Amino acid sequence: MSNPPPNPPTQDDELVAADDRVIGRAFRWSMVVVVAAVGVVAMANWLLRRPESSPPTQATPNAVPETVETSGEPPPVVFTDITTDSGIGFVHENGATGDKLLPETMGGGCAFLDYDNDGDQDLLLVNSNRWPEAAPGAGPAATMALYRNDGAGGFEDVTASSGLAVSFYGMGAAVGDYDGDGDVDVFFTAVGSNRLFRNDGGQFVDVSATAGVAGDPKQWSSSAAFVDVDNDADLDLFVCNYVRWSREIDLAVDYRLVGVGRAYGPPMNFEGTHCTLYRNNGDGTFTDVSAAAGIQVENIASGAPVGKALGVAPVDVDGDGYIDLFVANDTVRNFFFHNQGDGTFVEEATLYGLSFDRNGNATGAMGIDAGHFRNDDNLGFFIGNFANEMTSVYVSQDDRSLFADEAITEGIGGPTRRMLTFGLVLFDYDLDGRLDLLQANGHIEDRINVVQSSQHYRQPAQLFWNAGPDGGATFVPVERESVGDLAKPIVGRGVAFADIDNDGDLDVLLTQTGGPPLLLRNDQRLGRNALRIRLIGRTVNPDAIGAWIEVTDDAGTQRRQVMPTRSYLSQVELPVTFGLGRADECKVKVLWPGGRGDSLGTFEAGYTYTIDESRGVTGRRPFTTR
Repeated sequence: MSNPPPNPPTQDDELVAADDRVIGRAFRWSMVVVVAAVGVVAMANWLLRRPESSPPTQATPNAVPETVETSGEPPPVVFTDITTDSGIGFVHENGATGDKLLPETMGGGCAFLDYDNDGDQDLLLVNSNRWPEAAPGAGPAATMALYRNDGAGGFEDVTASSGLAVSFYGMGAAVGDYDGDGDVDVFFTAVGSNRLFRNDGGQFVDVSATAGVAGDPKQWSSSAAFVDVDNDADLDLFVCNYVRWSREIDLAVDYRLVGVGRAYGPPMNFEGTHCTLYRNNGDGTFTDVSAAAGIQVENIASGAPVGKALGVAPVDVDGDGYIDLFVANDTVRNFFFHNQGDGTFVEEATLYGLSFDRNGNATGAMGIDAGHFRNDDNLGFFIGNFANEMTSVYVSQDDRSLFADEAITEGIGGPTRRMLTFGLVLFDYDLDGRLDLLQANGHIEDRINVVQSSQHYRQPAQLFWNAGPDGGATFVPVERESVGDLAKPIVGRGVAFADIDNDGDLDVLLTQTGGPPLLLRNDQRLGRNALRIRLIGRTVNPDAIGAWIEVTDDAGTQRRQVMPTRSYLSQVELPVTFGLGRADECKVKVLWPGGRGDSLGTFEAGYTYTIDESRGVTGRRPFTTR
């Protein structure tokens, strides 16, 4: 069943959509960028992105089925819900009272971080809030939440004493030591002004105004990343901005579904916005260099902003030593900001094959992650998309400047098409040395089942096991019956991972909109080895964000980037975990930010190593055994 089309789009919206389709077709057939002005076209008939009865298809000679034969079986690994038992009592407040305002659908992010420098991964949860128009006297305002880890996976709420008991309509978080004092700082994105909190020995101080990163109070920001884009050794700040939004605009759009009435809808009828890049001045302040840096993409016909950014993956794609930025845009083409090494970027997503899916369509792109999931030189970008759109899997084609969407052939396409995916991460959950995929799913419309029987508001997460190079497809869906509490249907949004109990494997947390998070302990008992590495840089980027670590054993070489910014609105832990299977030792190499490489010799499995750029290995902490 399909619903009537939403309210007529504006001329700018139609021009953006038309531009994207033209460029997509040109790239798919000839690999030549075609930029042309096009006429106004009718918007496709949508049911919150695509009708169930008309999934994306491509009638070409090289079309492939949605399922691919695989070999091998995922190992038995159970994830156990320890949210309540661990001391987490947080509930996300989205402010929903029946007006069906778009921000209420987006949820809040999370971050694993060691805010008190005790070696354990603490947990930060981002809250939204009630709307100012809500009835007074409804109780205390919602606040952010910070939980201190006791070292064994138990958490204590330290929000009030840490200085983070603050209320605003939060979205996401980015963590990084922007002032180089050894304490990880926190940046919150929001509907409205953003917030930067400097960490002073475990106490957080709001420095948003003095640092110059609050942004426009009418802006809606989503994901963000601390990353050194100009190789001056300190962390700059990249902020994704979503759509131009206000309560009045939302009510005027008045999106409706037959049988439901006013409903949560897609963002096509909202104008786009520009992302923001702040350069770190080295003195605790930042300068907005967005325009000069070349990250403001405009519609070629109208001059209006194109972007509707929800996720960002900072990766040096071409290996020139400078971090590039891949931005996931919702319903318009993605952006690939290619770092020129002189403080400027060129948007080249279409040239690189990253703008559109395999059918030449822009998707409802949200969460994003990147990694060398094949343990070779090819890089993969994974993007979570809307219901009836496959998760995108862009893989470099033995060429760092050319990618193709291989979602179907990699085993991801068919199983993900019906799900609505927000956050996703690549991580090695079974410690076999290969990156697996976890997706957080959940619809935006709480009554979607009324108009589309195959869709549900609450959806289970999806875990895909990396079968390696011997199967017909790299990824195998793990059956829901075998993953324990990971299969609980939730309204999933953010997802992050960390070793919360120091046992060497990776535990996960999923957030919900308008509900509690789901903290899941990894209870694998496979007898496999691992090692974890924490880097300390010798610059004012003391966590060496952006560095690459290579681990080599008889099975091959794994490559991982030190990059907390992953998924959707969220951040993963800074230490990097490598599964080693049955190997009990490996060789380690680090490529530090700026390009200097260190071959550090042989490391024994079963430990978390601290590696200082100036002094080498400075610490070794054994895993605990439950």
